[in-house]
Amino acid sequence: MKDINWSKLGFHYTEPDYIVRAGYHDGVWEEPYATSDKHIQLHVSATCLQYGQEAFEGLKAFRGIDGKIRIFRWRENARRMARSAEGLFMKPVPEELFGRAIRLALEKNIDFVPPYGTGATLYFRPLLIGTTPRLGVGPGQDFEFVVIPSPIGPYYPGKFHCTSFIVNRYVDRAAPLGTGQFKVGGNYAASFRATEAAHAMGLDCLFLDSKYHRYIDECSAANFIGIKRTTNDKIEYLTPRSSAILPSITNDSLMTLARERGYKVTRRHIRLEELADMSEAAACGTACVISPIDRVLDPERNVTYSFGSEPGPILSELYRALRDIQFGRAEDKHGWCEIINEGAEGD
Repeated sequence: MKDINWSKLGFHYTEPDYIVRAGYHDGVWEEPYATSDKHIQLHVSATCLQYGQEAFEGLKAFRGIDGKIRIFRWRENARRMARSAEGLFMKPVPEELFGRAIRLALEKNIDFVPPYGTGATLYFRPLLIGTTPRLGVGPGQDFEFVVIPSPIGPYYPGKFHCTSFIVNRYVDRAAPLGTGQFKVGGNYAASFRATEAAHAMGLDCLFLDSKYHRYIDECSAANFIGIKRTTNDKIEYLTPRSSAILPSITNDSLMTLARERGYKVTRRHIRLEELADMSEAAACGTACVISPIDRVLDPERNVTYSFGSEPGPILSELYRALRDIQFGRAEDKHGWCEIINEGAEGD
């Protein structure tokens, strides 16, 4: 294992020993291979540079309490990347090739898998780019698939805590029939103008739908979750339905866990004003799992929606339940984790 201060890792890039690559040329994918060279030689007219023909993913491997290493739901990431590729007219990476690349990246960087108990994990950033040189507007026919591993620390150093958001009405992250449902770099670049302004105020950004600016869309770069009690005093897990939202694998997992606990799970358009009826709210995604929200500011309407300064009981329960599966502390009834290394020693 590498001599790294695992407990001090943040959510930032740490140089691994190897990345994994596979090219697509003349209608054929090559077999993934590991290389210590972290640079890609690109033609200046490559379609990824000229026209943003690019997609990426994010997933994690966890060293569990039993010492085994688990990769969480990689097949769902492979399928989502395939949908993103098709949305940008790229050649999808075959699911099994995607899996072989992830396993190879893990094998070649096994010493970068953090010890159990540190909260740190090995993060994978699969990347797919168009490499065909062209000046005329149009898609390329050549592609490069790369898996970039990096150990990362917990999103919350120290403890699970809340963040504050501000409502954005002046920047549209993605159009309703655009690329919002795909994980492509352009969506994130389009949001920077709003997110950086929010960060300068010590806040994060809550995006509304681009058509009406009436419904909750996404929490910065994450899905939104709201918790409320129904008229018969049942718990309801609410999350937006929109063609401009990236389908979150974490959100899907949390919805499954919520249903198992008897909570009503609803995916629909959620008006901003409905925040007043919610007892808990959060962003969710691979990086943070759940990021509880303590308040949402709406300066244009001089309204603040508050949810308490500490994470609420329902979100805390779901957070622990998912982390327990990922770290091998609870039964993986859904087969979400692929165990790669039976002999890894935990701390």
